[in-house]
Amino acid sequence: MGHVRHTVAPTWNDSLSIGHNTDAATPEARLWTNILNRYREPSRVRSVVELAITALPLVALWTAAWLLYSFGFWWASLLIGIPAAGFLVRLFMIQHDCGHGSFFPNKAVNDWVGRVIGVLTMTPYDFWRRTHAIHHATCGNLDRRGIGDVDTLTVREYQARSRWGRLKYRLYRHPLVMFGVGPAYLFLLQHRLPVGMMRGGWLPWISTQATNAAIALIAITLIWLVGVQAFFLVHLPILLLSAVFGVWLFYVQHQFEDTFWKESRGWDLHEAALHGSSHYDLPALLRWFTANIGIHHVHHLHSRIPYYRLPRVLRDHPELRHIGRLTLLESFSCVRLTLWDETQRRLVSFREAKAIG
Repeated sequence: MGHVRHTVAPTWNDSLSIGHNTDAATPEARLWTNILNRYREPSRVRSVVELAITALPLVALWTAAWLLYSFGFWWASLLIGIPAAGFLVRLFMIQHDCGHGSFFPNKAVNDWVGRVIGVLTMTPYDFWRRTHAIHHATCGNLDRRGIGDVDTLTVREYQARSRWGRLKYRLYRHPLVMFGVGPAYLFLLQHRLPVGMMRGGWLPWISTQATNAAIALIAITLIWLVGVQAFFLVHLPILLLSAVFGVWLFYVQHQFEDTFWKESRGWDLHEAALHGSSHYDLPALLRWFTANIGIHHVHHLHSRIPYYRLPRVLRDHPELRHIGRLTLLESFSCVRLTLWDETQRRLVSFREAKAIG
């Protein structure tokens, strides 16, 4: 997606150091950080099993979709694309944990597994890992918006824009763009260049171009084996559907009414993690496909916890269940929330912002 602004332009090496303001952390936040440390150690066996039960079904479903298409049952191929997209989302979540160094005990294993998965998810691992670290380091900070987040204006900023500026923002936040055009643009185009990291030297370029080359090699091989039409009609729906699911998850995790935004002088990393990230309480099957990423407030509090340990955190500490909780039905209302009202300290719709003005 696009960027609002860069108050301070982070470089390739800034992502783990900017804006951590840990000295201002509340006692509650410090307490939770210490408590959650006990859940951080990954299990090699469990991680390998999780990887296998995600990657192997994805390959099997893709093959089944291609076979059905080749026999003329294109509609069945599209139906199989739905669970296949779910497994691709789950594979992305494993890549996400690798990026945090939380999936395997060994950093090199995390990185190389993440890089391989990044080819399948069309997401350059090293580039994405850095931008995502910036997201974690600046989440909820009004003065550091622009990298790794959904562009969000305050009511005051929106009202100060020209008519054309307001129209552009309204188009960007429209559901058809946010969850239709946006995911396709993000995964098919934006991830092909290290946008936002142009000053970061050669590392983001190597990460991105190596991923692009591997994607091209796999695509050419599959096209040679199954044909151009079969490849695009089988793979493209799976990729686009998983992109929509992924963008929706990321949106709901931070774009809910009582989320957290503050200027740098009053911002705290731990408070932003706990109150600026939702607990997206999904049904059990969707929790599995999304690798528990809905327990997002706990993830932001301690990103080194493997996703398969997050439910245990909630079982051991049920008081965390109710912080920022959103059900699947409730989450659909988040689409209308588009602007941060600094007076009421909540997200509001365009209609509410008009009434405020």
